[in-house]
Formats: sequence, structure tokens, C-alpha cells
Amino acid sequence: MTEHLETTVDKFTFRVAKDRFYTAQGAWAFWMKPEAPNRIRIGLTDYLQQRSGDVAFATVQPVGTQLKEGESIAEIETIKTMLELPSPVSGTVVEVNPALEMTPEVINEDPYGDGWLAVVETTDWDVERMTLLEPDAYFSAMQTEAHEELKKQ
Repeated sequence: MTEHLETTVDKFTFRVAKDRFYTAQGAWAFWMKPEAPNRIRIGLTDYLQQRSGDVAFATVQPVGTQLKEGESIAEIETIKTMLELPSPVSGTVVEVNPALEMTPEVINEDPYGDGWLAVVETTDWDVERMTLLEPDAYFSAMQTEAHEELKKQ
């Protein structure tokens, strides 16, 4: 079971999984380690999915797509907005979550588990992971952003 950092802001509770890396834009990257050393599972953070609203559609780049870090890996349409999620890594999409076609709301229900978006075979994980945020750093940035958003309301 994955451990989480957790905070409550106003009436919302946000979690950050401790076993992955993050982008400032709200993507997570999970290194699949021994079973697939160059493969990274990618998804949307709990904070981003809650802030964006209920997911209606998720369109992920198809298997075989070559991506550079920062290029769009997915478009997520919610009741509030349309998100374009930049890929946290460079590489080739080797798997897309099949559940997203029929039940895209799984992103809201289980963002760190069954709600993953894609698996990318990386070209340079050791270098790219250095550009990503550790869980504590993302947690701190997320808390700051959540409190700033609350002040605007």
C-alpha cells in the first residue's frame, strides 16, 4: 500500500503519493523499477483532478507515440475545464490505460492507482528524473497553490 502525504484545505483533502515524482503542472511519474526498469507510469495528481472537476473524457497519446519531455501526453476534459497534460519524461508510449475509454472517471476515483494514464518507455530516466519534484517538494508547492486559490474565493 502506498503511503501518502495529506493536507486539508477548506473542505478538500489532498493526497500526494510518496513513491513517485511530480511535475509542477500536476503530473506524476512512477518508476516501475525491477519489472520494467525503463518504464514510467504517468498520471494526474489528486490535487489537479480535484481542482479540475469530474473527468468526462480522457484522450491519451496512442501506443507508439514518441514524446519529448513537456509535450502533451493527454487531454483531459472535465465539467470545468480542458487540460493538456505535459509528459514528465521523453520516450515512447507503450501502454494506455484501457479503462479510460469507458470509465474516464476512474481518474477522479483513484488518481494514484487505477486512474493512471499511460506507460512510457523512457530514453533517459536517470537525467529526466532530476528535473522532477520529490514528493515533499510537490506537496509544499501544492499546499501553497491550494491556499492561494482559497484566498481568491
